[in-house]
Amino acid sequence: MKNQVQLITYVDRITNAGLKELKALLDDELQGLFGGVHLLPFYFPIDGSDAGFDPIDHVQVDSRLGNWDDVKRIGDDYDIMADLIVNHMSAESPEFKDVLKHGKQSAYWDLFLTKDKVFPEGLSEQDQATIYRPRPGSCFSTYTLADGSTEEFWTTFTRNQIDIDVHSAAGKDYLNRVLARFDHSKVNLIRLDAAGYAIKKPGTSCFMIEESFEFVDKLAKQANELGMTTLAEIHSHHMTQVEIAKRVDMVYDFALPPLILHTLFSQDCQALTHWLEMAPRNCITVLDTHDGIGIIDAGPMDGLRGLLTENQIDNLVETIHGNSKGESLQATGAAASNVDLYQINCTYYDALGQNDLDYLMARAIQFFAPGIPQVYYAGLLAIPNDMELLNNTHVGRDINRPYLNREKVQQAMQKPVVKALTKLIKLRNSSPAFDGRFTMASAERTLTLSWTAADSQASLTLDFANKDGQIILLDRQGKETQVSLSKLLAQA
Repeated sequence: MKNQVQLITYVDRITNAGLKELKALLDDELQGLFGGVHLLPFYFPIDGSDAGFDPIDHVQVDSRLGNWDDVKRIGDDYDIMADLIVNHMSAESPEFKDVLKHGKQSAYWDLFLTKDKVFPEGLSEQDQATIYRPRPGSCFSTYTLADGSTEEFWTTFTRNQIDIDVHSAAGKDYLNRVLARFDHSKVNLIRLDAAGYAIKKPGTSCFMIEESFEFVDKLAKQANELGMTTLAEIHSHHMTQVEIAKRVDMVYDFALPPLILHTLFSQDCQALTHWLEMAPRNCITVLDTHDGIGIIDAGPMDGLRGLLTENQIDNLVETIHGNSKGESLQATGAAASNVDLYQINCTYYDALGQNDLDYLMARAIQFFAPGIPQVYYAGLLAIPNDMELLNNTHVGRDINRPYLNREKVQQAMQKPVVKALTKLIKLRNSSPAFDGRFTMASAERTLTLSWTAADSQASLTLDFANKDGQIILLDRQGKETQVSLSKLLAQA
């Protein structure tokens, strides 16, 4: 995998077209910016109840976007990350419809997880209270079979997302078929979506239990044998990320986005530096994704101390709501459907009050922190909260899932903050120093992040009190280049 910035995008929402048009966009308007691309679910259908994360057919490219050959063509020039949706599949899938029709006589009965498979003696109140819930409501949905009987199926996220029994032969075969399709189509990075919820065990939280680690470890090794790198997608306490990083190729640094916001809001980098001292080095860094801004990753959980205190988390959330003029409040929690309990739905740009310099400072920290940086398409273009889409769909996360086209991309690329950001991306991609050793130094309101390789150096010094940053690059010939973030923005 290239040590370069990667793009996160829906194929259709950035192009208003398909995979061929995305390849053209990467090669033209976005040329030189990205070494790889995370293609958010492009399986059939892309417009289900959870924007593609509820596939009817995980091994079929939605024909509106193209086909697997189009995926391969992108893979000829870029690293491709794709989602292996480990935990569930659509209730509209032929397999689940067959289960509803034939019940336990269905060839696919063992593919899906029912309540009684985990709790054959019944679910006690204590068991129910122990199960960790990422969203409001029950983790079970009752379906009526063709013979009139009813069955309670595990639905961790929504009623339309039926959990897979990954221990069953049918479940293993399902995941194997998806892996084989990825391998054949030049997908070399696999995001294990919702992997922490895949294993259920009585008397536990059914989230990131020891058996979950074992499952992820085994799945990662299986992918490695096919030449693919795995990335575990888990929102949880920050020490969970540290632990699971030992079991997989890569993890997300989900603690980084809220910590950067806290640092910029408070002008205090103590929590951020504390995290960067211990954070996994085999990580993908993000500020924004197709989901909301994770809060749980930096806060206390189940009696464990967080990187931020409860009061600091509360202040962070309220500041985001204030900076976004209350728009994030309309998209978060009980205010919108299909929400997560641990995320604030808002663009990162609006979380910072659309302050261009703060936004550039945040991206600079991300690019200089350990890990491979990914930039979400809306964040790349500094697109504000899409309130029109939110009001139309009433899905909280749609506030940060805008529908664009090539013309809108071209227009956004002319914004000063986007011009400055693209220069910052090219700087991150071009310096070999980022293949070297990471060091860090901090004072009361300043932070320096440095990279040193055999023949090059790169450092970022941030002054949070005076709101500016200075980048110093030293190349192989000993030539020094200095870049001020405020000047980079002013000259854009």
